[in-house]
Amino acid sequence: MKKILIAVDLQNDFIDGALGTKEAQAIVKNAIEKIKSYPSENIYATRDTHGENYMDTNEGRHLPVEHCIKGTDGWEIQGEIKKALQGARVIDKPTFGSKELAELLMAENEKEPIEIELIGLCTDICVISNALLLKAYMPEVNISVDSSCCAGVTPESHDKALDTMRMCQVDVK
Repeated sequence: MKKILIAVDLQNDFIDGALGTKEAQAIVKNAIEKIKSYPSENIYATRDTHGENYMDTNEGRHLPVEHCIKGTDGWEIQGEIKKALQGARVIDKPTFGSKELAELLMAENEKEPIEIELIGLCTDICVISNALLLKAYMPEVNISVDSSCCAGVTPESHDKALDTMRMCQVDVK
């Protein structure tokens, strides 16, 4: 069984930028260690990616904080994490969950059975969205989340997201 790691949105804006938190900063070392435990060809990383018109989008109206604008420093994957991710496949996604990622992994699973582990930011938005999207595409694939390598918008919403994922048969470590 091939083990796949998905590193969700470990970008500057979510760590110490526009939407950064001390909890996000605290998981950086754990995330790097987790990334180093996988071969680079088995790692996919996502980048939250918005355009200059972000504030005019549905997300921008609900979360009126410019972040992860393509080409800015905030959009970049955090420096130490980026080094650890060298050789990984990076997917830019315009919204919380990535259909492109789900379709790529579904095709990979058809060739050889896979297990998927997710880490990243934010537990309660993009991590949960991708975990549930992957579960919907591949209900028989074992999907897990390493909670020590994730942080939510708040510690409370992080815990609630982990509970929701457990209820949807995503293993929480």
